[in-house]
Amino acid sequence: MERPRTLYDKLVDSHAVRPLDAAAGTLLLYVDRTVLNEYTSPQAFTGLREAGRRVWRPGAALGTVDHVNPTRSARAGGRTDPGAARQMSYFAANCRDFGIEMYDALHPGQGIEHVVMAETGRVLPGMVIAAGDSHTTTYGAFGALGFGIGTSDIEHYLATQTLAYRRLETMRVTVEGRLGAGVRAKDIVMALIARIGADGAQGHAIEFQGSAIRALSVEARMTICNMAVECGARGALVAPDETVFAYLEGRPHAPQGAAWQAARAAWEGLASDPGAVFGREVALDAAGIAPMLSWGTSPDQAIPAGGRIPDPAAEPDPERRRGMERALGYMGLRPGQAAAEIAIGHAFIGSCTNARIEDLRDAARILRGRRIAPGVAGIVVPGSRAVRRQAEAEGLDRIFRAAGFDWREPGCSMCLAMNDDVLPPGARCASSTNRNFEGRQGSGSRTHLMSPAMVAAAALAGHLADSRAYETET
Repeated sequence: MERPRTLYDKLVDSHAVRPLDAAAGTLLLYVDRTVLNEYTSPQAFTGLREAGRRVWRPGAALGTVDHVNPTRSARAGGRTDPGAARQMSYFAANCRDFGIEMYDALHPGQGIEHVVMAETGRVLPGMVIAAGDSHTTTYGAFGALGFGIGTSDIEHYLATQTLAYRRLETMRVTVEGRLGAGVRAKDIVMALIARIGADGAQGHAIEFQGSAIRALSVEARMTICNMAVECGARGALVAPDETVFAYLEGRPHAPQGAAWQAARAAWEGLASDPGAVFGREVALDAAGIAPMLSWGTSPDQAIPAGGRIPDPAAEPDPERRRGMERALGYMGLRPGQAAAEIAIGHAFIGSCTNARIEDLRDAARILRGRRIAPGVAGIVVPGSRAVRRQAEAEGLDRIFRAAGFDWREPGCSMCLAMNDDVLPPGARCASSTNRNFEGRQGSGSRTHLMSPAMVAAAALAGHLADSRAYETET
């Protein structure tokens, strides 16, 4: 009798071409699809050109501009610096010459790669997807194995549709119970990272299970799988279910007609077997999770919204203590300081973590009929042009503008200092992004991670705040 297998093992086994080194646990893995951007792909294409190789399956790749493009129109002062212009131009030439479909900065489908892939139905249960961005783990929300790869691996994938792959250990994260009012998917994953540490899942693929996970929308699951990489995971999965099937049905690149029925029947069997053994187990009580925010320079340096900055002196691990001390110095904070005492000057809603339509609706509910605090500069950057059109059809853009936010064009924007949306040194930002590293949003910038609703609340208050205070007001 075959031993029970995890969903992760099923996906890897079904895509294994042949073993490479059994002792090392490496194999040649078939990869179904990829998404390319202008930032991580140039060297891979250059390598193909120099070797005289073609792309094996051009139709399995999509290119989209997202990292370096400005999010303000030229009329509003947006600009593309010469380096970014060269990157976008070379990207366009590469996609054209190698026969890859591309969404350039003005294409109606353009947007952040992980938003575009999902909304067009290119991510399907059971797939393996590799791309040159660590947050490719996002696709686990569909029961697909997604992971980030380096430039040389992108070249190898494009030439062969395969990768040399090392099998991961497995971890199950079970979240049971019901989330409290005002607690969101971002809070679940931030609570997990704070609990197990930034390297707590290193070398592992996480499968998220439990009633609280099953109750989440696909977009909320994408947020969790997106940020799983911030605790070291190289893969994240949620077994596909009716919620996923309803999301995918009718999307442009999803199967249609009889093919849809056949695919759906196959997807229903994509789950870990009863009795499957995971290398590690972590359990969270949904009722015990509060809205979260980060205080330091690593995603695991986070506290509940009403909490206080921890004291490094209470940390027994010397390395973690030194990290906390450095983070306090960089962030300009002191032990015991209440989160509500931390004033902000900027508020950013966007990124591959939280720029989908549900995220914008959530933030708009907090902002409706209110105005952000004097001295706070807020921007909202939809994850794609499709999201932007939907938000405008629902009037969300008017809510954001009336509240004092700048409404932008799609792109990675202020998630990372790679375009013209850069924070000045010392500026402090409430951000719906995924990383709060030193200089991530600009040299000397200070980033506090949180959900879009929490960003909206901080913008209204002018300091870090609990979004529940605004949701309960009449």
